[in-house]
Amino acid sequence: MIDWRHWHNEPWLIGGLVVLGWLWAIAAGPFRTRLAPGEPFPRGHAVRFYLALLFFYLAVGSPLDQIAERFLFSAHMMQHQLLIYPAAIFFLLGLPFWMIDPLLTPRVVQAPLRLVTHPIGCGLIFSLVVGAWHAPTFYDWALRSKPVHVVEHLMFFMAALLYWWPLLSPSRLLPPRGYGTQMLYLLGVLVAMTPLFAYITFTPDILYPTYEFAPRLFPGFSAASDQLLAGVMMKLVGVFGALTALGVVFFRWYREKN
Repeated sequence: MIDWRHWHNEPWLIGGLVVLGWLWAIAAGPFRTRLAPGEPFPRGHAVRFYLALLFFYLAVGSPLDQIAERFLFSAHMMQHQLLIYPAAIFFLLGLPFWMIDPLLTPRVVQAPLRLVTHPIGCGLIFSLVVGAWHAPTFYDWALRSKPVHVVEHLMFFMAALLYWWPLLSPSRLLPPRGYGTQMLYLLGVLVAMTPLFAYITFTPDILYPTYEFAPRLFPGFSAASDQLLAGVMMKLVGVFGALTALGVVFFRWYREKN
């Protein structure tokens, strides 16, 4: 049975989020006079950054995690969507340039970062990470092992940060790409992810034994229906996110040209 009162409070999770929030507050507070003399406190960035931490915790620390690990593939898919979309988007939007650029200044990190944050690099890494973790062997491994599951979610979140970097980069050293590049990039990643969407949605087999033999939470809601719902969620949320971003980019490009 599901314990709806069970929220994860493991030290690595709560401690990690608290440390991230504390580091942001220190950088925006006492250290701001050194990092960005004269800059006011970035209230808007603060709201977005702490929203990112909240969404991250809701994804992996709420009872949703219990449902995802033990019962429903579609709940696990919802976890991934929370990490890839609101958590990653708000995280990038919550970082002022003067907070991130000092970390990117050393020459030793510039060359690899330029390679990794190139749109081709971002798209490849995101597609490979999401695709590899949906392979039945790796996916079920993550469900059986808590440390592997933690690694899986961290990789999803890091890959999502890269996915959004060409559009939402907070850095002036590695800024967002031009509008044309952004639109082609979004379409390219959408096309690259389509085989995975189709594989999960239309395969006649149950891909993950954990969910095939899991207790059914709802009468008549079979493992096949759960898998179909997860594939549809992955497709619709992915398409909606990409097309919404594409529409915003197109609008900005049109406004700039006119």
